[in-house]
Amino acid sequence: MNTKSKSTALQRLSWFLIAVFAIPYLGFRPESIGDADRVQKVIIDAGHGGKDPGNLGTRRYRVTEKDVALSVAQQTAAKIKAQFPDVEVVLTRNSDRFLELYERTAIANREKGDLFISIHCDAAENKSAFGSTTYVMGKNHDDENQVALRENSVILMEDNYQDKYEGFDPRKPESYIALTLYQYAFQNQSIEFAQTVQNAFKNDVGRRDRGVRQQPLYVTSRCSMPSVLIELGFTTNSSEEDYLHSASGQDQLSTAIAQSFGAYKARRERGLEKLTSAVNPTAEGSNPTQVSPPPPPAKPVFTIQLSVSGLKKSITEAPFEGLEEVWIKSEGRLYRYLQGHYSTLEEAKKALPAVQSKGFNDAFIVAYLGADRIAVNEAQSLIQ
Repeated sequence: MNTKSKSTALQRLSWFLIAVFAIPYLGFRPESIGDADRVQKVIIDAGHGGKDPGNLGTRRYRVTEKDVALSVAQQTAAKIKAQFPDVEVVLTRNSDRFLELYERTAIANREKGDLFISIHCDAAENKSAFGSTTYVMGKNHDDENQVALRENSVILMEDNYQDKYEGFDPRKPESYIALTLYQYAFQNQSIEFAQTVQNAFKNDVGRRDRGVRQQPLYVTSRCSMPSVLIELGFTTNSSEEDYLHSASGQDQLSTAIAQSFGAYKARRERGLEKLTSAVNPTAEGSNPTQVSPPPPPAKPVFTIQLSVSGLKKSITEAPFEGLEEVWIKSEGRLYRYLQGHYSTLEEAKKALPAVQSKGFNDAFIVAYLGADRIAVNEAQSLIQ
């Protein structure tokens, strides 16, 4: 191995180790719960652009994926602004220009957004494939990450991409190891919004629901906020391509995304009024002279998250039948599949390799305090 190869290997190893050990201690925890739950700025990213047309569809139209994505992104931004004047909306691009992937995430992070929405159109060799899909960060073992390969391949069009992306190469499977770690801090919120979008596409627009899926996508992985990538539909399907290029189709899809944003914002901010009253002893209805004794402190529990789905599955059937003590936690319309109840983080860490060996390679440790999920490092501090 030459010196350059050794240096590259060491850089990759260092990057991976930093990600593993630093992520739990990064400044993702806000100063107050109220600030964390407010949704005041949304970043809308129109995929592709400029010299990158995206997928070309059936080639019956002169416009391509990049044009549909920009139109729907602009309409979504306008509708969110109209419905929520207090929300700031930032478009990563507002014209037909080429943006490198790292620029899109840099814009989102620099603007300190509360939600990142990247809009795309799908493509498939099977011309009959149709329907809408929303992706969150993660690894999908079912389709060999083909969507990730397609969406990440734009990196290869960029100059000096090896240095810009610290050795990340979308063609190499090992490049995706560290990529899957970054969005775990926001996975719950990302899945929540993604499921809301899919429900709106299905129930309000009548599109085929292809579900919420996980893929190691660079553009969502590096955002320090909940992030999704929406595939509106297949431009390789002639009838769906007609719909995606139509004014009515784009209006319906952008309306569904904007309304999903509103529903997500309302759920996130629902508890803020109660929170304000709880921390303000002079709030209306409070009586500072009457103080109830505090309840006994709850003990945090560590468990291993296997997967998340919008469908309820039997824990006695595949893929869970080979594991003991699998349990389900319902959160809204989502079902979180978990394994074990461990009183210490060390116990959970000892159990994790065995769980991963059963086919759940992406399983990781989470913590709960009563019914509420909390950060693992917070749970660790509560038991010390």
